[in-house]
Amino acid sequence: MRRARNVTFTQAQLASIADALGHTEDGLMDSEIDHLLATCKIKDINPDLSTRYRVFYALAHDQYTHGNRNGCLAFIRHAMRTERFVLAPRRFEPLRVRLNQAMRLAGVTVLESGALDRAEALPSEATRRAQKLRASLTRRGVHADVLKCCREELLADGYFNAVQEAVKGVADKLRTRTGLTYNGIRLVDDALTGTPPILALNSLETEDEQHEQRGFANLVRGAFGMFRNATAHAARIHWPMTKSDAEDLLSLVSLLHRRVDAGHVRRRA
Repeated sequence: MRRARNVTFTQAQLASIADALGHTEDGLMDSEIDHLLATCKIKDINPDLSTRYRVFYALAHDQYTHGNRNGCLAFIRHAMRTERFVLAPRRFEPLRVRLNQAMRLAGVTVLESGALDRAEALPSEATRRAQKLRASLTRRGVHADVLKCCREELLADGYFNAVQEAVKGVADKLRTRTGLTYNGIRLVDDALTGTPPILALNSLETEDEQHEQRGFANLVRGAFGMFRNATAHAARIHWPMTKSDAEDLLSLVSLLHRRVDAGHVRRRA
């Protein structure tokens, strides 16, 4: 694949690429990032951040500094060399699929050999799907953080990835509000249960208020359990999700966002 002097990834594309490379289950580990950044001579801007943010800021800074995406492509090319996956071959295909979902709008694809090649641009159907979903959700008055997930690169293969991204946003917000660093059910349990919970929806003084708190925690657990790791275990999974299903699910996620926003933090003794 030839290098282009002034071609760059958009910020959204870089964020999606970093999400793929830093995926919790089969993405890059910190030691791998250390090696890859050094190999590609890319500056590690924020080494103390979580994996995906660390990769994002490093690649974004390199692209801004040089005015092209060549350093980003070199990083991806080295990251996807098949010999790196000899001891963990099951990591390769899920990572390749996520990267291709992130890069398809930018005209780049990772082949089964691990090499990079040109990809055909996404059909205009992805754009229309994103526009229609955003318009419908706007009419419903959903949370602004849910609307951020109506992006072409997430809707290229259907609606599943957009809903999954919205659910991930709830987890990110819980971590931000509580200061916790966990994922999944442990995050829900530590943030929303306990005596007292770190994030409370109400005063918790009455039995009804305590039931509301426990019910909300169960609702968040259900959302996390429904979408967590689905693509990690079956890289080519295709949820037969209709637009109506996506609208309903994203409306539910909107509710989760609003309740987390409105909750108050109670520091434990």
